[in-house]
Amino acid sequence: MMISNVNASSSSGSYLELTSRKSRFISALKQSFLALSLDLGGLLAGSILLLFSNVFSVAPWFIMIYPSIISMRGVIGGFFSGRLSTALHLGTIRPSLLNNTRDFKILIFSVIILTVLSSITTGLLAFLINISLWRTSIIDSLGIFSAVITTMGLSLIFVSPVTIGISIMSFKYGLDPDIIVYPVMSTIGDILTTLCFVFSINLLINPIGPLLTGIFDLAYILIAAFLVVRHRRSRELSRTIREFLLTLMIVTLIVNLTGGLLRGISGLIKGRSEIYVLYPALMDMVGDIGSIIGSITTTRLALGTIDSSLRSIQESLPEMGGALLSSTIWFMLFSPLALYLAYGGIILNDLFTLMLMLMSLNILAAPVISTLSYSLAVFTFQRGLDPDNFVIPCESTLSDSITTACLLIVITLFTW
Repeated sequence: MMISNVNASSSSGSYLELTSRKSRFISALKQSFLALSLDLGGLLAGSILLLFSNVFSVAPWFIMIYPSIISMRGVIGGFFSGRLSTALHLGTIRPSLLNNTRDFKILIFSVIILTVLSSITTGLLAFLINISLWRTSIIDSLGIFSAVITTMGLSLIFVSPVTIGISIMSFKYGLDPDIIVYPVMSTIGDILTTLCFVFSINLLINPIGPLLTGIFDLAYILIAAFLVVRHRRSRELSRTIREFLLTLMIVTLIVNLTGGLLRGISGLIKGRSEIYVLYPALMDMVGDIGSIIGSITTTRLALGTIDSSLRSIQESLPEMGGALLSSTIWFMLFSPLALYLAYGGIILNDLFTLMLMLMSLNILAAPVISTLSYSLAVFTFQRGLDPDNFVIPCESTLSDSITTACLLIVITLFTW
């Protein structure tokens, strides 16, 4: 009788655990499907890239810096939105554009300085890589350097106010900016940054363009230098810059790797306009999957509901499965939209091939970025660091490289 009761209790526990995992899977599927719907905006960024793809035929080496700029802008945007959201919750920043706190001003100054540091570091490394590895001329490499700084400077002007506005509006209307701001800005930021990128390159290929971009870049750098000197005694500003420098070095290396991979793809996608349309949305989608898993993991580590070990990754399998299924559905929905935007019509054979390519890409990329996000959260937590300061910036950058590498593999396999 006792054995029977034990077996019944064990069966009941297993059933409850199975039911809990199922409900978590369904919840993750629903919420991630809604969150990933914002990545539809990435198709607009891709359409802009396709619309001006003739510029890249004049200067094909510019295309390799596009993922670097998008990734770095995403890192700055993630840092900015995360700090804004937390400060609004804590009350150290008021939900107002005017007459805000000193912390708000220091955060704005930090974003300006970090954007300049990111621009110079990314541009300089791209300059050196193009000269040493790709044998690009010094003049062309200087153009790449200028394009990075100009695009990042223009995106700072346009993206940052939108980030502030969305943060304040979401907070005022009782929404959680931690949930709203980053997903929204990852898409809006890509669109605005793509427009800035295309504008910068169109400007650079004009005779007077290099002079104008040079003046803009110099003014942009001098403003950041003035802020550093003026507020050098601010402990918060100094701490933010110091902590960001390690992330910046890691991210800069990764984003230039992504650019090299995209250069490898560029020869394979000639005549495949749908890939240009899809590319920003694909990076967005894979990055958002990683951020979902990373955010869930950092929260559970902080609450103590999971062990800080890699073995506890099994606890996140329902969420990983839900995010993977929702991204697969969206990839299928992206296929006809991308073909229509690229060619103005849909051929069933092309649609079927594109769906298979995107499904293969998702099967390759999503599990990798999910595992990396989880591992990074655990690794930083084990060493007494705050995972929130590392997971999203590093994950968003890694996801771009992983997406580009997997896209290269898939295109190669389907064109072999």
